[in-house]
Amino acid sequence: MLQIQFSAADLPAGGVLALLTPEDGPRPPLFAAADAATGGALSRAVAAAAFGFGSGRTCMILAPGGGFDRILLVGLGKSAEIGVRTVEAAAGAAVTALGKLAEAATIAADGVPGALVAHVAHGGTLAAYRFDHYQTRTPEDARWRLDRLDILTPAAAHAAAAWTGLSAVTRGVCLTRDLVSEPANALRPPEFAQRIEALRELGVEVEVLDGAAMAELGFGALLGVAQGSDAPPRTVLMRWNGAGTDEAPLAFIGKGVTFDSGGISIKPAGGMEEMKTDMAGAAAVVGLMAALAGRKARVNVVGAVGLVENMLAGNAQRPGDVVRTCSGQTIEVINTDAEGRLVLADVLWYVQDRFRPRLMVDLATLTGAIVVGLGHEYAGLFANDDALAQRLSAAGEETGERLWRMPLADAYREALRSDIADLKNVGGRPAGAITAAKFLEYFVNQVPWAHLDIAGTAWAKKAAPCTPKGASGFGVRLLDQFVREHYEG
Repeated sequence: MLQIQFSAADLPAGGVLALLTPEDGPRPPLFAAADAATGGALSRAVAAAAFGFGSGRTCMILAPGGGFDRILLVGLGKSAEIGVRTVEAAAGAAVTALGKLAEAATIAADGVPGALVAHVAHGGTLAAYRFDHYQTRTPEDARWRLDRLDILTPAAAHAAAAWTGLSAVTRGVCLTRDLVSEPANALRPPEFAQRIEALRELGVEVEVLDGAAMAELGFGALLGVAQGSDAPPRTVLMRWNGAGTDEAPLAFIGKGVTFDSGGISIKPAGGMEEMKTDMAGAAAVVGLMAALAGRKARVNVVGAVGLVENMLAGNAQRPGDVVRTCSGQTIEVINTDAEGRLVLADVLWYVQDRFRPRLMVDLATLTGAIVVGLGHEYAGLFANDDALAQRLSAAGEETGERLWRMPLADAYREALRSDIADLKNVGGRPAGAITAAKFLEYFVNQVPWAHLDIAGTAWAKKAAPCTPKGASGFGVRLLDQFVREHYEG
């Protein structure tokens, strides 16, 4: 992560500078100071480029004088419309433009409302994220250099205090991105579980269930998925008890298929390398737990992830097999590539039965059908509780991790009816994302519950202001906002 410093200091004597500037009203004092220091170079550049300071727009000025190597102008849009997402996007645009130019940069944020300045650091740090652990020959001109950011603001003390909590959320997003970015040979279920155990340093209680423990608990659906791999499965339970009371926890559950070949219902070869990301739901839960513990959230939370690898072998699960779940219900496995819902079936039931949570939210890269329906802009939201759905949707709008609610009517149950078991694991191509969610509903036992199908949002096909191409970390900011807004004492 970037090293962040907030300062009320005057304009620096030189170096690399970004100026976050509203579209309307008088220019902020630091803009005026920089313009004076460069002999009016900024005003001339604005006029020559007809630069209007629209939200997220940038204008780079090379060698403007005054000791500066470069000055970047970044628009904030109209003053009345400046908010969290505007500020984060502007900071992300600034850091992206400056990241390969210098090891240290300054952002003048005196045009940003004081209550929002910590979000300059948040947006900038998220934009600076890189996963380059396996690169050994990066060309010098392509190397990311920026690692220190000085943010100038009259509200330096307030921003630094706000950043203390917000930086924990930033670290949680980066942790999620790291986990999703890892190749599947480096992050098989046992290794994933070991990395989760590092959360103990933040005060999170971590309990790991191995195959024997899950067999004793009756996790027949999850173990059926795992039986074709030589990597043993794990279920990991994380607890953060920040409320200081015995009140029932919130529960967040993640699908953690560390690689999904499709099993005997094997996937096409093209694009199969992307199936290392089929554990993005579990990674989001881990990042969320790190964020909540890191900022000492005043709430009791349980995080649970089922970690398996779905592979082919002589003993792999077959289409037509019947498995018995932790709930006692039986499932006819029609398609071994519909494995994530089998993993979640056991974990959802176990969490509601053991912890008696106030609510459950699961995250999963569950279906290609949701990508067909919503693309990569929204995640699918399914819920059995209207108030829960509304709160999640509002948190998504606030953070930019947007959700679109889908139907969950009982009419879809018919598609899951099996001739030889209680239900089957797929309902056919029509409404595939909905029947997948309807399948999960059999295992929540009337607890207020929401399912987030993040198949289209967990991996960014192209860069956005605060999200480089690759793992997005989707879900951490959304759920942290959801918890912060509604459930902290």
